[in-house]
Amino acid sequence: MPDEKHVREFLERVVADNAAAFAGVSTSLGVRLGLYEAMRGAGELTARQLAERTGLVERYVREWLAAQVAGEYVLHDAAADTYTLPDAHAAVLADSSVPTYVAGGFRMLAALYGAEDALAHAYRHGGGVNWRDYGPELAEAVAAFFKPGYEAVLVQEWLPALKGVEDKLRRGATVADVGCGFGHSTVLMAKAFPRSRLRGFDFHEPSVEAARKLAESEGVGDRVTFEVAGAHEFPGDAYDLVTFFDCLHDLGDPGAALRRTEKALADDGSVLVVEPNASGEPGENINPIGRSFASTSAVLCLPAALAQNGPHALGNHPGQEALAGIAAEAGLRSWRLAVETPTNRVYDVKR
Repeated sequence: MPDEKHVREFLERVVADNAAAFAGVSTSLGVRLGLYEAMRGAGELTARQLAERTGLVERYVREWLAAQVAGEYVLHDAAADTYTLPDAHAAVLADSSVPTYVAGGFRMLAALYGAEDALAHAYRHGGGVNWRDYGPELAEAVAAFFKPGYEAVLVQEWLPALKGVEDKLRRGATVADVGCGFGHSTVLMAKAFPRSRLRGFDFHEPSVEAARKLAESEGVGDRVTFEVAGAHEFPGDAYDLVTFFDCLHDLGDPGAALRRTEKALADDGSVLVVEPNASGEPGENINPIGRSFASTSAVLCLPAALAQNGPHALGNHPGQEALAGIAAEAGLRSWRLAVETPTNRVYDVKR
């Protein structure tokens, strides 16, 4: 018989997880409908005032606020019947310009839960779930999730940590951003290094279209182009820098992508590989960040890779040795950890 105390403790934990899962939908709605943004810096608001600010139905807003109070995301003054989003909470939920913003990740939930039938079929019969099968909102949500972190560290920390790369970019380099998605990483580099020319590649046409619009709106359309292309066949050569931002592990054949990269590099070119900071050993991921990555891998990263019918299906936590081994087979034998953050490991890779 199981120990009653341990059963009770585990039950409490699972109930808390269940509550968080239900609450995630409300959080996603708060992001989607601009509720957190409307509360940011506004001080105390009544439900009616918040409804007026957002153009939403007051009765729904009041119920949403009750859920936010229950999760201690929002504070409630019972006497005045007002609600406040503390500044510290706004930095996480409402301000996408700061690196602490993570609310964009909640927008992935609709796509992931919506793909449950397809995932169940894959788990039973094999095969994968194609990125496109998750619905159009997934790409936008992924972009929103990664954007604040890239804005905070890509130009300031990651690129300077690569040997000799920052100087090349300042003088004017050619860059290929493989798996560019909505183009946030590409545009950030273009804005920081106006003498460089950048090409973004992604197999997902709607993402490429969004990236083109971003480049024009940010005024870098004269030095950035975006094209639909697979990671194993992107065009061009003599690149000073090729980048893979949180996408190499999603490929069914990362080896083919790295072989193409090795051929496309200039003689002294570099490869920037950004991967989740998660361990290949499951027991080392017993923490909130590790759990988040491992859970996402089970329902997105692994199924998407398997859908490509390649020789690899790494998941997002294969470990450094596995990635470095694939790179070495592709002719990229210099593999160095350049930067490590709580969420990412950044590798400087060369021939």
